[in-house]
Amino acid sequence: MALFPLSSLFEDDFVAQLVPVDTEDNMDEVAQKCAYHSVNRRVLPVEGKVMRVKRHSNGEVFPRNMKVQDANLLPTETIEVFYSND
Repeated sequence: MALFPLSSLFEDDFVAQLVPVDTEDNMDEVAQKCAYHSVNRRVLPVEGKVMRVKRHSNGEVFPRNMKVQDANLLPTETIEVFYSND
């Protein structure tokens, strides 16, 4: 377990956030930590959809149960959090 900083771009938000996550967090937990800084602040929640995480540089969507330590992300690398039907 180690703190790991990621730059987060949340769907429909105009602010990029530097978000501390844990290397043991899965992508659902990463999405929740990123949402804390955007949803109900500058972005409305979307009912009936799940939040997903993808790599900003190439659009690779990470499996929801993948841990940060297994995603080959670099410290402060930019991710995007978006709403999806699955």
